[in-house]
Amino acid sequence: QVQLVESGGGLVQAGGSLRLSCAVSGGTISNYAMGWFRQAPGKERELVATITRTGESTAYATSVKGRFTISRDDAKNTVHLQINRLKREDTAVYYCAAKFSIIFTTQVDYWGQGTQVTVSS
Repeated sequence: QVQLVESGGGLVQAGGSLRLSCAVSGGTISNYAMGWFRQAPGKERELVATITRTGESTAYATSVKGRFTISRDDAKNTVHLQINRLKREDTAVYYCAAKFSIIFTTQVDYWGQGTQVTVSS
C-alpha cells in the first residue's frame, strides 16, 4: 500500500518561506505524477502544483505562480513544495497526492494526511 507523509508545515510570518516535503513509501515514486493541494477553512480543496512522472513539466495555480515551486527527488522517493513570499491567504492544510500516470490529474490514487501551514501578519 502506497503511503504519503507530508512534513515541513508550521507557523511562519508573511513574506517568509517554507519547504514542504512528501515522503512516499510502499511504492516507487517514479511511477507517479505528483501534486500538491491545499484546503483553507471553509473553502474547497484547491490544486496548487503538479509535476509529471518524469519531472519534465510542472504546472501551478494562478494564485501561486511565481512563488511556489514543485520538485521531485526520485532517488529519495520524495516530492517537495517550496513556498516563497508567503501570504496570509496561503494559510491552509497542504496535501500531497499521487497519480499512477504520466500526467497528474485530480483523480488521485493516493493522498497524504496533510500538513498545516499558518501564515501570520
